Amino acid sequence: MKQCLIVVDMQRDFVTGALGFTGAAAIEDAIAEKIEQYRNNGGEVVFTLDTHEDDYMQTQEGRHLPIPHCLRGSQGAALTPRLAPYCLSDTPVFEKGTFGSMALADFLRTHRYERIELCGVVSHMCVLSNAVLAKAAQSEAEICIDAQCVASPDAALHEKALDIMEGLHMHIQHR
Repeated sequence: MKQCLIVVDMQRDFVTGALGFTGAAAIEDAIAEKIEQYRNNGGEVVFTLDTHEDDYMQTQEGRHLPIPHCLRGSQGAALTPRLAPYCLSDTPVFEKGTFGSMALADFLRTHRYERIELCGVVSHMCVLSNAVLAKAAQSEAEICIDAQCVASPDAALHEKALDIMEGLHMHIQHR
């Protein structure tokens, strides 16, 4: 079975930096194990990176979430030290200036998978947005989210995001 793991925004600013929260750090080991499983079984692993420019505070997101984070070239924009070694030189990486990555959706349209799994942060924002794009790009692929490998600083929105993804015919594991 051809499968892909999408690791969403596991960057320093979401774990220990400007928007860091304990739930993000708590899922790092499980994500590392999942990456190893995918690679050992011949699956593909891709990463998304939240990437903002110096004008972040003038953007729509900056006006709604006025906390500069993941600024291009900053320490906070880098993958966490725990997960950075898994991003190899040939690993597809998709920078995105907003919640969902259209470049990821384009990649998924041209690389067919039977199963696509998402993990990372923030479940009610970037994970949800990229899961919807994955479903749109490959409507017949099984889209999966492991509840033990996604996190949000808002427990209520996290649960709602899982409900919404389940309502969109995505498979939620370990809930």
